[in-house]
Amino acid sequence: MPAYKSGKKTAEYSLDFKRKAVEWSFQSHRTVKSVAEALDIHPFMLSKWRRAYLDGVFGMPKVPPKSQNKPKSQDEVSKRRKAGTGTLRKP
Repeated sequence: MPAYKSGKKTAEYSLDFKRKAVEWSFQSHRTVKSVAEALDIHPFMLSKWRRAYLDGVFGMPKVPPKSQNKPKSQDEVSKRRKAGTGTLRKP
């Protein structure tokens, strides 16, 4: 249960709760909406936490967990797009 600041009904979530929510939302089979509903928070709030997480605000690396495990073929596609060669089709 979140703690409330005095005078307002604004929830204040712990850094650990935010970090776990964001990491959960980065799993490939989950959506921001489904995670937010499961945690009873607004999807916009979770999206803001995700941006902060990517910017390193939570003291974590600036790379989302799912992109660290990219298959090599995906990296090859990215390299070719940057180089301007486009697709992986053979000439």
